[in-house]
Amino acid sequence: MARIDDLLVNAVKSAGPKPDDDAPQGQKNPWVGRLSNALAVAIAEELRARGMAEARPGAPGELGLSGAERRLAGGTGAKKVDVTWATEESGLILACSVKTIMFRDKGSGAFQKNLTNRRGDLLMEAVTLHRRFPYAVLAGFLFLDHRAADDHTPRRRSTFENAFPRLRLFTRRPDPTGREEQFERLYLLLVDSNAFQPTVTCYEVNDPTTPVDLEAAFDDVVALTAERNFDLYEPAENGSIRKAR
Repeated sequence: MARIDDLLVNAVKSAGPKPDDDAPQGQKNPWVGRLSNALAVAIAEELRARGMAEARPGAPGELGLSGAERRLAGGTGAKKVDVTWATEESGLILACSVKTIMFRDKGSGAFQKNLTNRRGDLLMEAVTLHRRFPYAVLAGFLFLDHRAADDHTPRRRSTFENAFPRLRLFTRRPDPTGREEQFERLYLLLVDSNAFQPTVTCYEVNDPTTPVDLEAAFDDVVALTAERNFDLYEPAENGSIRKAR
């Protein structure tokens, strides 16, 4: 597996055993919090390995890097952002939003209930950041429990299938003058949180049929970041970024 695959799988493992769907919120909420924090740390570690030395958050105790999400001023107020690469000379360059839907709704038995809320969270975050930092590259990562691909009924498609038409309009922002609510890249990831052998399968939200190689997805995000900041940065070997020469 590529480094980013290992990082995300280890992040899932680090959250510990996943509570049952019918467990009390006092057990489910802390687990989701641990998972989300671990995923954010994993993504930031991947970005630092690709040349973005200032990417946050860092792992607990990592020298010179806060382990907390960064709070940034935005166009509609301050906003906490899960993963960021920002410098003094450029401000926000790259941000990654991490959202999760990991438990079934007790009433419907499906994962669908929170999909609209998560979409709203993502779009508000994009508007807030793009309004203040129009050149920033935003990548969204929505993690779904893998059973969301199988929660269909005779009257309704699965949550996984329903997510694509609800999200595909909000990816592939073409340039800094594009729509503020769009992400440069927006991904849907199915997570099997099996304690022994977790898996993470990635799709871009404009194509529900073809999984995306995670390493290639990060290559794409990094290349786009270099393109947006061509006066200061350029692509380097192995999908990394460096100061322009």
